[in-house]
Amino acid sequence: MVIDGQRREERRGILFALAAFAFWGVATPLHFKLLGGVPADQILSHRVVWALLLVLAMVAAARRWTELGAVLARPRDLGLLACSAILVGGNWLLYIWAVNDGRLVESSLGYFINPLVNVALGMLFLGERLGRRQVAACCLAAAAVLALAVSLGAAPWVALALAFSFGFYGLIRKTVRVDPLIGLAVESAILAPFAAVYLVFLGVRGEAVVGDARTLALLLATGVTTALPLLWFAAAAQRLKLSTLGLLQYMSPTLQLALGVFVFGETFTTAHAVAFAAIWAALALYSFDALRPAWRARAVPQRSS
Repeated sequence: MVIDGQRREERRGILFALAAFAFWGVATPLHFKLLGGVPADQILSHRVVWALLLVLAMVAAARRWTELGAVLARPRDLGLLACSAILVGGNWLLYIWAVNDGRLVESSLGYFINPLVNVALGMLFLGERLGRRQVAACCLAAAAVLALAVSLGAAPWVALALAFSFGFYGLIRKTVRVDPLIGLAVESAILAPFAAVYLVFLGVRGEAVVGDARTLALLLATGVTTALPLLWFAAAAQRLKLSTLGLLQYMSPTLQLALGVFVFGETFTTAHAVAFAAIWAALALYSFDALRPAWRARAVPQRSS
């Protein structure tokens, strides 16, 4: 019964992860492209403020104020969530800027690198172990990123910053045993006062961009497009191994890469093609080795029957 319960939770975790990564791969970059006339710092500020209001409404609807207050009263959890809030806020700002600066391909590379970061963090901080094939896969992907940097003549700093900021965010959210909704409410509450003051400051100086009704509606919608995938991701992180989460995460950058190349016409060189092909080969090797135990476990009952 315990094993069946664990499998059900793992399946739920996989569904949450797929929903989050599909949303981040398609809906989020399209949303920010539609807001291309608004500076990234203002989009981020709106995103934080409206996400907080939405999350607090969800907390109120579920009558979970006591649970939220309990987390706020625990200094360790509050401190860790403050760190995760800073990490995710920085990640959001860089990503918004990169998408609207025509760097969706480089951003997708960052989220291809991120699973490698997750694997490394899982080994360093959570004691997760890898097989030899999995280590080889990680080395292959790392070599591909290094080769791309050499061929382009510069380190892909946007990709690396996105990968490491979100990797550490995922690590913290996995180690803090806080419900996803409550955790996001705390993170948003930490960031929102700074965002609101900044928007007021820009408004007083006449530098705030509001635009027409369409732009305002898109800015208001950032609360929804922020809160939902983060809730799904946090729910997945609590149910899955960090290495499994990293494996599924390749879905998001694959969709972003396709958008950047085929929809927005961004540059995709031979060096990019070689690097991405090596990373996909590494993913195939890693996936095969990670899934072999499950295949063997399923085969045993069939033979015995």
